[in-house]
Amino acid sequence: MPQLANRVALVTGAGRGIGRAIALAFAAEGAKVALTARSVGELDKVLGEIRAAGGTALALPADLSDRSVPSKVVGDVERSLGSIEILVNNAGVGSSSMPRPVIDFDDDFWDLSLAVNLTAPYLLSKAVLPGMLSRRWGRIITIASINSKVGSLHGAAYAASKHGVVGLMRSLAMEVANQGITVNSICPGPVRTVMNEKRLEYDSQRRGIPIKDLEASLNTIGRRVEPEEIAPLAVYLASDAAAMVIGQAINIDGGLLMTG
Repeated sequence: MPQLANRVALVTGAGRGIGRAIALAFAAEGAKVALTARSVGELDKVLGEIRAAGGTALALPADLSDRSVPSKVVGDVERSLGSIEILVNNAGVGSSSMPRPVIDFDDDFWDLSLAVNLTAPYLLSKAVLPGMLSRRWGRIITIASINSKVGSLHGAAYAASKHGVVGLMRSLAMEVANQGITVNSICPGPVRTVMNEKRLEYDSQRRGIPIKDLEASLNTIGRRVEPEEIAPLAVYLASDAAAMVIGQAINIDGGLLMTG
C-alpha cells in the first residue's frame, strides 16, 4: 500500500523546486495534495502532472506574505479535500533575492522574509492543528535550511527567519508530541532551484571565481542538492513510519555541515 494513501496534504510553494518535488512524491504515494504558490501558471503545470498520473490535487494561488491568507487557504483546502493531515511549509523568500550587508539592508525585504519564512508557517501550523489534535494524528514538516544552524553572509534576513522557524517547530513539537502529531524540519544545503541561481551568481562575482568552481566547492560531493533528493525524506517524515522522529532539523547538504 502507498505510504500516504488517502492522506490530505497541503504543500506551500509547490509551483517549482522543492515544493513541486514533494507534491509529486506525495501524490505518487497516494496523498490528496493541495498546492499553493503565487504563480498560477506554475501551479497549473504541477496540478496537470499529478492528475495525469492519476492523482488527486487542488491548486490554490496564494500570497502567504498576507497574514489573512494562511487561514483562508486551510479553510479552502479542508472544504474541498477534507481535514489537512500533513502540512509542508515550503514557501520561502531566499537570500538570493536581495543579498547585501546588514548596514545596507532593505527594511521592507526584511519584513517580507520574516512574513513568508516565519510568520506564514506559524499561522498555517496554527490553522491545521485543531483538526490534527481532534484526530490525534498529524505531520508538520518545514523546509528550513542549513542557514537555520549557521549564519549567511549578506543574507541576514534569510538566516534569521530560518533560525526562527526551526525554533518554532521544535517548540511546537514539544507541545504536541504526545498527541500523535510530529513536527520536524528539513535543512537543505544549496539546492538546484531557480531561487538559488541568483545567489550563486552573486557569490561568484563577490569571490571572483566561476560558478562551476564555486558549485564544486560547496560541499564534499561537489554539486548542489537536487529537489528530488529532498522529497523522499519528506515522504518518510509524513508517513506512519516516522512516528518517533520528533522535533528534528535534518540536514540534506552533501556533507556541508557534518555537525548539528
